Amino acid sequence: MTSWTITPERPDSVAARALWRAYYTEVSDRWYLHHEGRRTDPAELEREIAARPGSELAPPTGGLLIARYGGEPAGSAGVRLLEPATAELTRVFVHEGLRGRGGAALLVAAAEDTARALGAARIVLDTRTDLVEARALYARLGYTETARHNDDVYAEHWFRKELVS
Repeated sequence: MTSWTITPERPDSVAARALWRAYYTEVSDRWYLHHEGRRTDPAELEREIAARPGSELAPPTGGLLIARYGGEPAGSAGVRLLEPATAELTRVFVHEGLRGRGGAALLVAAAEDTARALGAARIVLDTRTDLVEARALYARLGYTETARHNDDVYAEHWFRKELVS
């Protein structure tokens, strides 16, 4: 039986970079297809991927988790401290062909553990209206929609969860 493993990894690792590319390509394409009827311009995609290497997702104030399914990189989740008691969950992603097999919930649980280890008492995140699967996942995992906590131009929904030790 194939199973999931989740381990911390450096944001500049080969697996982390490949998963970041897959995540960003998917969410960017979905936004452009929804709003402009086209996919992301390849040059813009390369600029944005390069501009956001994920260095904030490294210790001592962050963490990046890589999920492997059957030993192959299959998903990711990142955490970074925004302030001493608040962490942000970001880059939650599972390859499309592996969705529905429990990997996303495992990644989020591991990210919550990482946030606790960083000293956070709560975790926040933002997402978009068109990412309906993400919003359903967060609600199912006990996140509640809350007021805006950042000024990200693409964010349309903000969630929060209190982390109990």
